Parts: sequence; structure tokens; C-alpha cells
Amino acid sequence: MSRFVPPSGPPRVLALAQLANSLGDGAFYACSALFFTRVVGLSATQVGLALTLAWATGMLAGVPLGYIADRFGPRRAAIVLAVATAGTLTCFLVVRSFPLFLLVACLYACCQGGLTSARGALLAGLVDPAERTRVRAHLQATLNAGLAVGAGLGGLALTFDTAGAYLAVFAMDAASFLAAALVLRRLPEVPPAPPAPDAGPRLAVLRDRPYALITLLNAIMYLNMPLLSLGLPLWIVERTDAPKAMAAGLLIVNMLSVVLFQVRVAQRVTSLRAAARITGRAGWVLLAACGVYALSAGRVGAVATVAILLTAAAVQVLGEMMQGAAAWELGFGLAPAGRQGQYQGFFGMGPQIARMLGPVVMTTLLIGWGTPGWLVLGALFLAAGLGMAPALRWAERSRAGAAASRPRTPALVTV
Repeated sequence: MSRFVPPSGPPRVLALAQLANSLGDGAFYACSALFFTRVVGLSATQVGLALTLAWATGMLAGVPLGYIADRFGPRRAAIVLAVATAGTLTCFLVVRSFPLFLLVACLYACCQGGLTSARGALLAGLVDPAERTRVRAHLQATLNAGLAVGAGLGGLALTFDTAGAYLAVFAMDAASFLAAALVLRRLPEVPPAPPAPDAGPRLAVLRDRPYALITLLNAIMYLNMPLLSLGLPLWIVERTDAPKAMAAGLLIVNMLSVVLFQVRVAQRVTSLRAAARITGRAGWVLLAACGVYALSAGRVGAVATVAILLTAAAVQVLGEMMQGAAAWELGFGLAPAGRQGQYQGFFGMGPQIARMLGPVVMTTLLIGWGTPGWLVLGALFLAAGLGMAPALRWAERSRAGAAASRPRTPALVTV
């Protein structure tokens, strides 16, 4: 059971809070597009523009909100931001114009970005460094399980296809964040980081260039997320003989695999060097997945196409789990003590950048270029994966140099 249930204490409480709001989020993701167009009354273009601006705003808010979590305590910040997220979701229930929708969407994204930063700092403060990656793997498995169940609940709302059903889903999502806030109250507080006048700038992560490079490389690796949610559905419909429902099947394969195997894969990531090495291997695995996906193009028959897509999806999720576990080790391990909030906020920009660039990258490479586009995408994964080891060495050198140049407190001599 240790493969599925986190250890008792703070890890299990964190997982319970993750499960609470992921159930609501799963339903939200399944229904939000139709809610915004059919109930709020917006066009698809307006929804796309507003959400793009909102997630960009949320991405930028992660660092300052993470800094606040460091200064005032990540537990307190996480609880406040969970309640604030519930509040913004409640506002969606009454918004019926584009300007107000844009405002609420930006507030929602900022609360989500800050909540992610505060939770990362909370995990770092309550869990031993040697166990952080394994616990984070448990949280990811819990997240996927909750999203899958929540998506099923959202599917019921889609079946009814009424304003009341969609409103119920948003109300449920708001309630799930309130439940998460209540669960987080059971955790002890991590002592806030006191201000240190000689510790450099307040938002030190913004000047940490090696960490920025590692975040950028991870953003490229995280393109596997829009590949699954956007690229593959378009590819299946436009370029293959597979049935349209195959896109949902691949998503189910991915989610179940993460639930069952993410913790086992994460056990191999035991240090920063191991994380960089496994990221390089993940690059090769994702390149192989892209190569297999490319074989599904054209008229090869529905049965053969389905078999190819399932094989490629299994290879892809292995690379995704390897990359995710390595990313957690790097994100936590390179963050200085007392600054986990702002560093987790910055590191969290990686998935957001991938989500923002995903539509352009996927439509250009896969739909526009076809089979060569798969090879280009695989080469991007490989280059980012192999670039992680030299980026880590740069980060280690910069930290060693900073430690050497830091003035030392003179020892007291007793006479």
C-alpha cells in the first residue's frame, strides 16, 4: 500500500488536501469551456483570449505570492489562497460580461499560482529533503486520481447540458477548495523565514540565472502536457484512421499509469545528479514516443493505428513520469532554505509556459508539418533533457562560488 498511500503525518494530510480540490478541478476542466460559452455567453475567441491572459498573469504572480508565503508562513498562505480560489470560483457563477470575466479569470489564476507556490514551500518545510521527491510523487498520483474522478462527475453535467448542471459543477469546485483549506489547517505551521539584511535581494530567484535555465529546460520538457491534451486529439482527427474517441482513451492510459507507477519511478531519483541524469534519459524516451506517434500517420488501418497510438502513449507516460520526478528533485534541491516559496513559484512557471506555447507548437509542428514535425518535437525533448546536466553543474558552481564569497562570522576567542 505504500505505493499508493503516502506516509502518515504531513504527507498524508497534504495528499488529502490535494485530493479534495482535484475532484472539483477535474469537473471544472471537463465543463469550463461549455460553461463560459453557453452560460456566461462568451465567444470561443473571448474565452481563449481571457484564459491566455489569465494564466500569464497567474504565472507572474507565483513568485511574489511565494515570497509572501516565505515571510508569513506557507501554511497560513496556503489556507488563505485556497479560500480566495473558492471565492473567485463563486464569482464565476454570477459573471455575465467579458470585462468581468477577464478580471475574475485573472484573480483565479493568481490564486492558483500562489497556492501552488505555498504548497510547495509547505511540503519543503514539513518533509525531510530525502523524502520530498517521493512524497511529491504521491501527491501527483493523488492529483491524477482526483482529476479522473472529477472529470467523470463533469461528464454527468455535460450529459445534462443545462445551466443548472454547469453551475453545480462550479459550486462543487469552490466547495472543494474550502474543504482543502480545512484539511490544511491540520498541518503544523512552517516557521516564516526572517528577513536577513545580508542575504541579497528579496526576490533572489529572479537573479538566479542557472535556476532560470533549468526552469526553461523543464518548460520544454513539459510540452508533453499540451501534446496529450491538444496535440494528440488534433493529430488523431486530422492525420490518422483512429476513431475520435481514441484521444480520451490515451488520456485514461496516461492518468492510470501515473496513479499506478509514479511513486515507483520517483524512487530512482535520489539526488540532484541522479535527477539530471534521469532527465536526459527522459529526453530519449520522449523522442522515441514521438517517433512511434509519427508511424500512425496516413492510411495504415484503424486497428494498426490504435495499436501504434497505445504503444506510443505508454512510452510517453514513462518519459513524463521520469521527467516529473527529476523536476521535483531539482526544483526543491536547488532552492535555498527560507526561500522555497518564491523558488517554487518561479519553478512553477515551467508548466505554465508549456501550456501557453503548447497550442502554437502543436498546431505548427504536428498539424502543419506532419511526420517531420514529430521528429522536431522529439529533438526538442532530447535537447532539453541532455541540457539538464550542464545546467545543473552551472547551478552547483554558482552556489559554491556564492558560499565562498559570503563573509564569515569571526569565531569568538575566550581568554
